[in-house]
Amino acid sequence: MKVNLKKTLLILIVAGGVLMGYFLWLTSRPIEITAVHQEDNFSDVLVNHFPLTIRGKIDWWLKNKEILKQRYDIPKPAPYGNYTVSFWLFGEGYKEEGKYDRLCFKDMRSPINCIEKERVFWVSYSKNRGIIFTIDDGEYRTGKDGKIIKLKDE
Repeated sequence: MKVNLKKTLLILIVAGGVLMGYFLWLTSRPIEITAVHQEDNFSDVLVNHFPLTIRGKIDWWLKNKEILKQRYDIPKPAPYGNYTVSFWLFGEGYKEEGKYDRLCFKDMRSPINCIEKERVFWVSYSKNRGIIFTIDDGEYRTGKDGKIIKLKDE
């Protein structure tokens, strides 16, 4: 009986270690920007390996917004100052429009100019609201103390 308990415990420890290693590997992969598409003051950034957590996504933006401006000239504010930068998972790459509700880019030639709509994060700015970070579960902003604040649903 004791041998079975030791084997079970060893298997659980090894499985936990493997899962922890896999999670560390997932979170440590560099973010890969595959393409940037621009239309007016809206920028679409196609990415692989984007951070999984809310904090990770916002921190990545804050750390890399100057690099995005230098390399890709985004965001490109409208004359009145507003902009939106959306981050989409590139996944399996560009596809034909065929399937319902794909995001297609006008700055590319058809027919292979669309992606699956898997938006993982977007950043918007307006003079009224300031910078807002939107993730599937809601909207966030950074407070004066640097803490991330979830905005209440309106």
